[in-house]
This record gives sequence, structure tokens and C-alpha cells, in this order.
Amino acid sequence: MPSRLPGYRGRAASLLERYGIGVGDRITIHSDDEHTGVVMPRYQNTDDSHVSLKLDSGYNVGIPVGGVSGITRHQARPLPRAEARPPVPNPDLPDILLLSTGGTVASRVDYRTGAVTPTLDAAQLGAAIPELYEMANIRPHMLLSEYSENVTPEHWAQMASYIDAEGSKYDGIVVAHGTDTMHYTSAYLSFALAGFPVPIILTGSQRSSDRASSDAALNLVGAVSAVSGRIPRGVYVAMHRGSGDDIISIHRGTRVRKSHTSSRGAFQSVGEEPPYAVCERRLSGKATTDYYNGSEYAPNLGVSRSAALIKYHPGLDVSILEGLADSACMGVVFEGTGLGHIGREAYGAIKQMRSRGMFVGMASQCGHGRVRMTVYESGRDLLELGVVPLHDMLAETALVKMMWALGNGIPLDVMGRPVASEMTV
Repeated sequence: MPSRLPGYRGRAASLLERYGIGVGDRITIHSDDEHTGVVMPRYQNTDDSHVSLKLDSGYNVGIPVGGVSGITRHQARPLPRAEARPPVPNPDLPDILLLSTGGTVASRVDYRTGAVTPTLDAAQLGAAIPELYEMANIRPHMLLSEYSENVTPEHWAQMASYIDAEGSKYDGIVVAHGTDTMHYTSAYLSFALAGFPVPIILTGSQRSSDRASSDAALNLVGAVSAVSGRIPRGVYVAMHRGSGDDIISIHRGTRVRKSHTSSRGAFQSVGEEPPYAVCERRLSGKATTDYYNGSEYAPNLGVSRSAALIKYHPGLDVSILEGLADSACMGVVFEGTGLGHIGREAYGAIKQMRSRGMFVGMASQCGHGRVRMTVYESGRDLLELGVVPLHDMLAETALVKMMWALGNGIPLDVMGRPVASEMTV
């Protein structure tokens, strides 16, 4: 494969080589229609019958090679620019620590080619989204470089430890994170850093930065705007509201869930409206209560994997629960049906769990509403077995809270009372 044509092969590579074209060159392809733009790289496993162009509009198109009558090169790919120094700090702007943990929003974005590199330093950030330095004094730091599905509880603790050690020097923390497990991370940071004196805002990107519909830059600008607008202490998730480009919702980190696989408005607050929003870089909204109910900063940075989340369904294999009861697991959260129910076939396994001293908590699959286990006989039976209702706490948040409590030796009666706005009692 020619080094100047990453991802190209076969007919497409031969066509570009014939005209001396490489990725990054600005060209016009002559066919039934003329298309002018920058040659984009392709994935290794794509077909060999198209050339990818980024048009001046920002959209990408694939041009079939079969109908191409000629190519005109207007500009060769420029040489890489020397690294620039970060701007001189402005004492009138807030100081923000920007932590990179992975994901598209944390990558270096070259808007000329759409290429993404998983690094983040001041020069690269300024080149990608220079308006950030008009809003705040940014100190970028790469802590991790992981897809969010690879982020582990140990990574959560690593983030919390770094923020605990360095974060109080700043007016706010922005954490660039992949979206798939971002709400798990935001929940853990809410508990581990309970009472932290400055806001912590996680943000990410649903769509890669080589797409015209990318939300990477606007979400990051929204997160920085929230800190600049003096959002109160707490852990938040800043992501697009809906499909437009005008509003970023600021969700509580313990009350949010990713509810769509690809939509830019994928993140939704559950059981409440987002307490804040950013529009045109202005923060609006007001939470009705303090995120930490007036608590002083009391970090507990441990975490344990000795917890499980089980989604109940008709026909659930009870032997799975029996195996869990015989394992080293110290606690289980059930995502039950309706008001908090599990079929009676599972009662024996729950008795085993409780006889071993395991904590068994109950959340609801419904998302909205709260667990009420006194309404029906089955719920009352589960209460008698020692199952603890978890009010309106999200099941994922309940799991993370239990992992946090177990990792810090905190008695599990904490599961029934609020620590970080995760429930209303």
C-alpha cells in the first residue's frame, strides 16, 4: 500500500497514483459531476471502487472511480506545522483542567483532512478548537487513552485520584471521555469525590470528528462554558440536547443515561429535567438542591469489583443466581420489573445470598418512577427476604455506588440514603 494513500487499494489506489495524488491533497475529480475537496484516508477493509473527498461544505462524499475522466490537483498536502506554544494565561478567565481519557472528543482533530489522533496537548487542542482559549485558561493533561468500553473501575479510581490531587487548583475540571460508559464514570466520580469544591464536567462525542454532523467541538465548548458560567460544585455530563446545534444539556452525573446508540441527543436525564443548559456559551438553569446536600469534601477513592447487576427477565436461569450466591460477590442489584418485582423461582437463590450476608438491592427496569415494594404481594415477599428497595436510583448508578461503598469499607446501609443526588427519598 502506498504510504501516501492510507486505506486505498486496487482501482482507487491506481487511479490516484496515475495522477500523483495523495491523502490530504486538494483536488477536483471530473466525472458526470465535478467534485472539489480534500482527499480523505479510507479504512483498510473498505472497497477499492471509491475515492473519499471532504467537500468545502464539510461533508464527505465517495466518488465512484469507474466514471472518473480526470483529476486536477490544486494543492498538495502542506508540510506539518511546527508546534505552537499555548496562549499566555489571561487572569480574567477561569482556569480549567482538561483531562483526556480517550474517545473522539479527546483526540486531535485535523479539520482539513478529518484525521483523528488520540493525543491531546495544548498546541493540538488550540489548533483543533481555538475558541476554547478565548473562554478559559486550559491546561490539557492526557490521563488515559481508552475506548470507553475498556474503561475499568481501576481507571475510575485513577481519574478520581488525579482530580483529588490536582483539581482544587482550578476553577473547574472537564473530563473528555468516550460515551458508552460515561455515565458509569460520572456516577463513580460523584461518590468518590463527594463534596469536591469545584465542578467536574464529563463530555464526549457521539459522532466522529471527520463527519460534518460531529458534536465533538460543541460539546467541549459547552462543558467549558458551564465552568465559565460558574456552575455549582457537582459532577455533570454535558452533551447535545436533541439533534440541533444550539443547546447543550448539563445533566447530573448520577441521574443520566445514554439512551440512543448514535443520536447526538443520546444522553437523557432520568426522573428529572437537566438542571442546567448552555446556549450560545451562556449557562442557564438552577438546581433545586445542592448536589451534595451541604456535605464537606470527603474523598473515598477505593472501588471493588465484588458487586453485580442482574436484569430480571421471565425464564431467568436460577442457576446463574445460585452461582453468584456461592461466589466472592458481596452485593447484587436487581433490575426488577415494574415497582420492583422478581419471579418466585428466584426466591431460593435470594435466600442463599442473604444467608451469606450479601446485600441485595432492587431498582426498576422502567427508568422513570420509583420502586414501591409494598403495593403487591410479590414485593412484600421480597422485602421479607431482605431485599432493599433503592427508591428512584438508576440501576447502573446503584451498581457503581455499591462498588464504591465496598471498596471503601462503607456499610451498605448507605445504599438507602442519598450521597450525590442519586435518589430522592
